[in-house]
Amino acid sequence: MLVLVINSGSSSLKYQVRDVAAGTVLTEGLIEKIGMGNGGGGDGEIEGPRDHAEALEQVDAAIHRELGGLELAAVGHRVVHGGERFAEPVLVDNEITRAIERLNPLAPLHNPANVLGIRAITKKWPKMPQVAVFDTAFHRTLPEHAWRYAVPDELYTNHGIRRYGFHGTSHEYVARRSAVLLDLPIEEFDGVIAHLGNGASVTAIRGGRSVDTSMGFTPLEGLVMGTRSGDLDPSILVFLGRAGWSPEDIDTMLNRESGLKGLAGNNDMRSVVEASESGDEKARMALAVASYRLAKYIGGYHVAVGGAKALVFTAGIGENSQQFRAHVADRLGALGIELDAGLNARRPKEPRVISTPSSAIPVLVVPTDEERAIAEATAAVVGSGS
Repeated sequence: MLVLVINSGSSSLKYQVRDVAAGTVLTEGLIEKIGMGNGGGGDGEIEGPRDHAEALEQVDAAIHRELGGLELAAVGHRVVHGGERFAEPVLVDNEITRAIERLNPLAPLHNPANVLGIRAITKKWPKMPQVAVFDTAFHRTLPEHAWRYAVPDELYTNHGIRRYGFHGTSHEYVARRSAVLLDLPIEEFDGVIAHLGNGASVTAIRGGRSVDTSMGFTPLEGLVMGTRSGDLDPSILVFLGRAGWSPEDIDTMLNRESGLKGLAGNNDMRSVVEASESGDEKARMALAVASYRLAKYIGGYHVAVGGAKALVFTAGIGENSQQFRAHVADRLGALGIELDAGLNARRPKEPRVISTPSSAIPVLVVPTDEERAIAEATAAVVGSGS
């Protein structure tokens, strides 16, 4: 089965065509600057496609150039927020599309773009099966004591304010690959998975299921990220509001100007590591803050899973930054974690163990492949007709 995987952003459309049975990528690409002008404020003459429908025409043309007469069987969409309704991938129809759209307030930077991608496909290929695969779905197994915030119940019942968690497609995929590497049934895998990219989250996996995760109501909570603050005292926001900051100012500061960028002036981990190694004090402190925050979560989630059988690093930083992995591991001596410097420095693309034989908890690097997970989930839903 050939599946087109779509990851729609507000001004971009990332795509990949996968042969699910063969496990191969046939073609992939990225359409950018959708609806964006060449003026200083984003206005002016449109530089890229006018909208997602026009972007999809470019995708269609690129696919036909690469694949000729091969036909797609289905389209799988990454959808960031599924709320409480969606606990698994679903076949898309008009009602499902509207339901996803109603969740826009919970993920205003992501869900509207996801809906645009779905509607663009519906317009171009009205009979094409589409499946929505939700970032939040894997975390629907969180127990209530993990997803509850200690605020008045009406905030949950009236507004849906609770911990949802994100990066679920990646965490689930990596958990399964990790269990295979350790020769464990997924039902016996207890571990801590650190998905570290420009967005970052860590999840506690017990018996193959998510039981706690660092991101919450939105993807802002938790770890220090590229441009997001992660955890901070909520009273800071009250203080800033009383000082004249607007909600938009606060949102921009927390989501776009904080994290590594706020601490070191750069949200690229490679640049921060290089600056730190060159003696830049701000970069050194940024690494210290980020690694300390992650180490605290790992320690807590070791307790949450009843004793982790593995610590797993994944995603761009987790897979490629040996320096940051070492910074984190150096803080985990109390757990008996010990990296092998030589194994940590290697960069093969397959899953691997990077800890010493004497490490109390194996440390793994497992490359994530969210597109593969979405394609496989799409094929399963379409194949079952559900």
